[in-house]
Amino acid sequence: MTTTEAAPGVLVTDAAGVRRITLNRPEAANALRPEDRDTVIDALRASDGDPEVRVVVLAAEGRHFCSGADVKALARNRASGGEKRVGDAMRKIMDGAQTLVASVLDCGKPVVAIVQGPAAGIGAHLAFAADLVVASEQATFVEAFVRRGLVMDGGGAYLLPRRIGMQKAKELAFFGDALPAADALALGLVNRVVPAAELAEAAEAFVQRLAVAPTSAIALTKKLLNASPDTDRAGAYLAEAMAQELQSHAHDSGEGVRAFVERRDPDYRGH
Repeated sequence: MTTTEAAPGVLVTDAAGVRRITLNRPEAANALRPEDRDTVIDALRASDGDPEVRVVVLAAEGRHFCSGADVKALARNRASGGEKRVGDAMRKIMDGAQTLVASVLDCGKPVVAIVQGPAAGIGAHLAFAADLVVASEQATFVEAFVRRGLVMDGGGAYLLPRRIGMQKAKELAFFGDALPAADALALGLVNRVVPAAELAEAAEAFVQRLAVAPTSAIALTKKLLNASPDTDRAGAYLAEAMAQELQSHAHDSGEGVRAFVERRDPDYRGH
């Protein structure tokens, strides 16, 4: 009797400066198992130090982007577990969902999320953490935690108020209603909303521009912008000046100036 090896839950491919991380469990609405989550984390962290990677894409196969954590797997773990110890659950969240979202926020390469359908729970936070989000008209975003009697995790309480303000964040978190793509666009949670047939082309336009952009300049700018809501003016100005100093030594800084003076398109190398 022959056995069929299961397809990997996450696909990671590299080509022409683009790393594509694709959730690959469409039959399970791309619910994230711990091993899938860890594969995404590892791929994002590896991207940071790989000079060949200029941009990272988060995508998914099938109708759903990501329905959140695999609740069935969590239920099985609870049923098979022994006596609970104080701190166990907290460590799982900090080492799991929170680390996943942090790996997107902290990645030194720009991250583009392509959301073709429902994104719920940690799936929504995975998209919200991305630097750019392109969504189809069929996409929805759901703070599903309250529907299951849970407290939001995966950095949701950090991300949402900073993205859309406190009052709207509380509404989404308290009720768990699905947020249509058009409303997400109006709130500033996504950058583009297009018909499903145009999603790949619209996302690729962002990806290809970033793949030939001055990657190190974007990395430093990303750090400045992500830190700005938690930094006072003096701290922000100091960080900005330090980032300018660092980038002034980069190849792409000199190339950008030369290209401007010579009236030609710059040839950025990403460093």
